[in-house]
Amino acid sequence: MRVPSFRARLRAFQAMRGNPPDAGFIADLEFLENRDLDLSVRLGAMLAFNALLITIGTHPVSASPGAPLSLDAVTQPLLTFASLAGLLPLVLSSWYVLSAMLLGEEFDADDMDGEALRTRLYAAFIRSIDAQARLLTRAIHATIAGGVLTAAVWVAILWTKMG
Repeated sequence: MRVPSFRARLRAFQAMRGNPPDAGFIADLEFLENRDLDLSVRLGAMLAFNALLITIGTHPVSASPGAPLSLDAVTQPLLTFASLAGLLPLVLSSWYVLSAMLLGEEFDADDMDGEALRTRLYAAFIRSIDAQARLLTRAIHATIAGGVLTAAVWVAILWTKMG
């Protein structure tokens, strides 16, 4: 597997612009960069939120015996497995987020110059932004599912202890 390098993209960008780029090109590129930065911030926040939810989700299994939300794996195996199953969507969500963060704007610039190269650069950038947005949407849905499952298990634990 080839390790992607930024060098090819930089050389393609330098070959494309040749002279100082026009204001419209800079404005388009800044718009895309701002969208990319916005997605990066959201992805980072989502990863931190998933870490928090995973920590919260492990609480019933790791809580001290006698705590309101504690589980005993030996006497409450179903609730223990349900609690751990609620973590799976959160782990999946984290995988989506990490996959989105690792996406790059790869493109082949061989035998291209000028406007064709500019179009290819924009297309690659937009394609990576769209892919990141799709993965972020999947991560959000998985996080919601994991949060709902975790909350349902907590309610079941409290219901069992109160009943």
